[in-house]
Amino acid sequence: MIDAFTYGFEPGKDGEENAAALQKAVEQGGTIVVDRPGIYDLSEPVFLGDDTTIFFGTGVKIRRQKSTSKETGYVFVNKGAYTRTYNQNIKLIGLHLICNDVQCSSVAGGKKLIPGLRGHLSFFYVKNLEIRDFVSLDLPAANFGIHICTFENIIVENLRVEGRKDAVHLGRGSKFVIRHGIFRTFDDPIALNAHDYATSNPQLGWIEDGIVEDCYDLNDEDTVGYFCRVLAGSWTDWKEGMEVQNSDTVVCNNRLYRVLMSADGTIYRSVTPPSHEEGIKEYDGIRWVMVQEEVTYNCGCRNVHFKDIFLQKKRPVAFSLHFDKDDYSRSYYPGSEAPVQENIIFENIYFQNDIPVLLYSRTPVDTVKLINSVMKNSEIQLEDIETDGIVYPKTNILFSGTTFRGKGGRLISCNGRQKSEVKFIGSLPEEGFCATVAGNVTVSQVDFPVEKE
Repeated sequence: MIDAFTYGFEPGKDGEENAAALQKAVEQGGTIVVDRPGIYDLSEPVFLGDDTTIFFGTGVKIRRQKSTSKETGYVFVNKGAYTRTYNQNIKLIGLHLICNDVQCSSVAGGKKLIPGLRGHLSFFYVKNLEIRDFVSLDLPAANFGIHICTFENIIVENLRVEGRKDAVHLGRGSKFVIRHGIFRTFDDPIALNAHDYATSNPQLGWIEDGIVEDCYDLNDEDTVGYFCRVLAGSWTDWKEGMEVQNSDTVVCNNRLYRVLMSADGTIYRSVTPPSHEEGIKEYDGIRWVMVQEEVTYNCGCRNVHFKDIFLQKKRPVAFSLHFDKDDYSRSYYPGSEAPVQENIIFENIYFQNDIPVLLYSRTPVDTVKLINSVMKNSEIQLEDIETDGIVYPKTNILFSGTTFRGKGGRLISCNGRQKSEVKFIGSLPEEGFCATVAGNVTVSQVDFPVEKE
């Protein structure tokens, strides 16, 4: 066990001095302890390697500080993020972060920020990561609290995050737990973004086999987004003369490339195939980011279980299975093979404010289950994104052990090519509740009267 104080990491010291001192401590590996109460300024990122644990004691707070000599990057980031090699067995325990209105900018410790990686705590290519007992109450608008992409086996537990941006933002990976979270964020508290804006994830791919459990979406004066955004996407091979816009993805030379331009809706004609092996390069006036060498043509989320979720914020929509279709990004490239998101489960979901839509989906999804929940004047909406080429299979929806409160109204609607089959098993409407469904909805099993609009 290493005491970071012995390496010069102290309250009251300059942020650059403290960053250098803590970096020396973590280079030893093992468990590093910061246990003297006080505010520790950091103005440069600390790079973490394998088999490293940092334990922050009671009364310890890390405060971001702008650098006097360089632009400011991450707070903590794994070393392998820059070489695309996996780091393993990293733990951050007890971190209380004061963001101090400091954002990640274009340089991190003399190294450029990784395109698309934008969390105060950023991990890219990581296995067996644990972040526990994390507090940040002043998250500014440009950067996520925790950003993890290309991962396997992560635990993010005991969180209190407030501010203007996503608390936990995931990119591609498998085996994850987000548990015991209290959130008050203007944007999404949790984002499971298999696809994303070009500036918001460094790679693309499936997010699978995870649980989001015991989380509170606290009420606030204003909001945007959802309690959880679940983003899917698909793309195609590069072709000479194809039209692309910001955040579009192509497969070319056995790699994935993405357009990184202004989010203003401009359509570009691509004549020269991107071929660089790393970083960003311009062809035909189009900036392309080399994303990854693991080729896939679509992505989404599957086998995700939301459990014990307390919806206290007045949001228009709680959960969104999403395709973007705007100036920032179009998740579905016309004519590509759309992913089917799979096996999305909601258990013990509690409505503690007015939320007109529980689940909004613009993507294909095979199965949605709502189990042992209390639903009040809310519905599931399946919407056709209205782009040529997309195929929507039938969505199977199950309500099991669910209590329906309020006057009721529309429970499910499907428009365009979306269609669903619904079963109600062991569910209970309170007195005065009336239910309807609209569009391409078939009710095959029901505990109480449901009318077709």
